[in-house]
Amino acid sequence: MDTILWIFPYLGLGLVVGFFAGLLGIGGGGIMVPLLTMIFMVQGFDAAQLVHMALGTSMASIVLTAMSSAYNHHKHGAVRWDVWKQMALGLLLGTFILSFFTSYLPRTFLAIFFSVFMTYVAIQMFLNIKPKPHRTLPSKPGLGFVGFGIGGISALVAIGGGTMSVPFLTWCNVKIQHAIATSAALGVPIAVAGAVGYAIAGWGEQGLPAYCVGYVYLPAVVLISLVSIFTVPFGVRLSHRLPVGLLKKVFAVILLLLAIKMLDIVF
Repeated sequence: MDTILWIFPYLGLGLVVGFFAGLLGIGGGGIMVPLLTMIFMVQGFDAAQLVHMALGTSMASIVLTAMSSAYNHHKHGAVRWDVWKQMALGLLLGTFILSFFTSYLPRTFLAIFFSVFMTYVAIQMFLNIKPKPHRTLPSKPGLGFVGFGIGGISALVAIGGGTMSVPFLTWCNVKIQHAIATSAALGVPIAVAGAVGYAIAGWGEQGLPAYCVGYVYLPAVVLISLVSIFTVPFGVRLSHRLPVGLLKKVFAVILLLLAIKMLDIVF
């Protein structure tokens, strides 16, 4: 395929990611990682680096989307910045350390971990499983420790952490509106630290394609980011008109199929 034609798969991916992020409040890692792996494979990139590149590129691609989402929630006064401040350092450290050390992990491990985690997310979403609030927020060190764990897992599956931080905050008696908004803001340090970590992890790696900064493939990042920012508001508007409960079930099935496809690609 001619180089210029590769623009369209990335633009299409950006459309889908931004739409679902706005519609369901879900980051795009679950969609982006398997689809980017497929696109990179068809482009003929080194098979040993496909998953690492997909994870790094996905992380970098959600930076602007996370910032836009956090800003819009902040305008409505819904972000618990006190919680954000206590979790941010742990998130940064957990995400950066785990994303940096992915270069030492085989692609098979990363693919299996991604698929298992996304299967869990799909089941949770399909069954609409939500923890019942029955405790208070932990101390500052406790929140930092939780942030470290959320950041580390987010780095391994290239997500903004919402699938973990929203249930956690809800469990700790944070109102659901504040939990979603705060989770959106927490996605910013996760995305930034993950993008930097994957860039450093792949720095100097042999066999990477042109326009790569470590494991971050810049053409994909630019195209996906530019489009997804514009489709987020469209998804938000439709979320008030469409049956979101049914759409979540459909999205859960899509996530499950993509998780299976991820394993099929690697093995």
